[in-house]
Formats: sequence, C-alpha cells, structure tokens
Amino acid sequence: MAESKKTRSYIEQKRGVCGGRPLIKGTRFPVHSIGIQYQQGHTAEDILREFPQLTPAQVYGALAYYFDHQQEIDSEIEQLRLEARRLDHDPSFHLQRHDKTHALPGS
Repeated sequence: MAESKKTRSYIEQKRGVCGGRPLIKGTRFPVHSIGIQYQQGHTAEDILREFPQLTPAQVYGALAYYFDHQQEIDSEIEQLRLEARRLDHDPSFHLQRHDKTHALPGS
C-alpha cells in the first residue's frame, strides 16, 4: 500500500532512538503505542484524552501509518509482549530489599 507524504510528515525513525522503531515525529512516542490502544478498541478521541501531549494530527498520522504498516507494527507489538512476559518470569529482574523479593512495578 502506498504511503502518502502527509502521513510520513508525522512519523520518523532514528537509529538509536527507541530501537529504531517508528515514532511520532518530534517525540519519543512510538507508533506501536497507538497501535496497542487501537487494538484495545480505543478511538482517536480516547487516545487524545489518554495522551493529551499529542495533537489530533499526530494521533491520526500515527493511526494512518499503523494501517499502512499494520503487519509490521502488529509483529512489533507481539515481540514486545513476548519480551514483557519473559521479563516477568525472570527472577533476575526482581529487586531485593531487606531479604525480600519485590517485583518491579507493572510486573
């Protein structure tokens, strides 16, 4: 599917920034975060309420990029989920405090 110049004007990829993943231009906000929100049934308006630092143009540009590259972004999301599950089960990522093990926040 051809990608419009307008869509590309909202998305960038930089080597060494967020693993080279597509980001909303001028931010460190990855397109996959918008894709995850969309997969969870959130609308653009929901996403804007959740992330008020983003503009409507940025959110719609990220959604357009997501739809143009859905297989690639969905694959990236699945890889991130697998990595998170692996880390959740890796005891070396748990903190030791007063001889007790505490899971990291969000795990």
